[in-house]
Amino acid sequence: MLINTNNIKEIDFSKSELIPAIVQDKNTGIILMQGFMNYEAMEKTLDCNMVTFYSRSKQRLWTKGESSDNYLIVKEVHTDCDFDSILILAEPKGPTCHLGTQSCFENAKPDLAFIAQLNQVISQRKNDDPKESYTASLFAKDISRSAQKVGEEGVEVALAAVKQDIDELKNESADLLYHLLVLLQRSETDISQVVKVLEQRHK
Repeated sequence: MLINTNNIKEIDFSKSELIPAIVQDKNTGIILMQGFMNYEAMEKTLDCNMVTFYSRSKQRLWTKGESSDNYLIVKEVHTDCDFDSILILAEPKGPTCHLGTQSCFENAKPDLAFIAQLNQVISQRKNDDPKESYTASLFAKDISRSAQKVGEEGVEVALAAVKQDIDELKNESADLLYHLLVLLQRSETDISQVVKVLEQRHK
């Protein structure tokens, strides 16, 4: 169930005053961290749109990032089927782990999550110096150049598949995916919108 300020009382705190809360990066799907929430922490999380836990060591409410500024901006809050645990989809502002890593579960990343990460990197680099960044150089040129690169890489992928050269197929496919992400961003279209089209077709 999607939780908001209107239905917060649907969460079942009767089994325990503290319930587990898992935070997941909304864009990449990577699990960022896990903490515990009581009712007051859940209220504050929804009110300020920043993930707030109940710290068992501090014995108080603790907003992630309150000392580091590495906040977790809340996008969606969900309960499980028993209403006694929380999944928060968030947008991280900086590293999540106190060790400086992206996630507290740093080595547990789905392979396909990197596509979303790459998409973010492209967005960050598009305004860099074109002389120092290949990505920025693509954005500095006319969109027809990006479209041309997608066409060229698509042909290379097809040729590699026909030759049954698996290494070349993987490399050319990587080039195609990268240039497609660039072209989508240049067209003000996010890869998530393309995924939604695929989901609708699947239905």
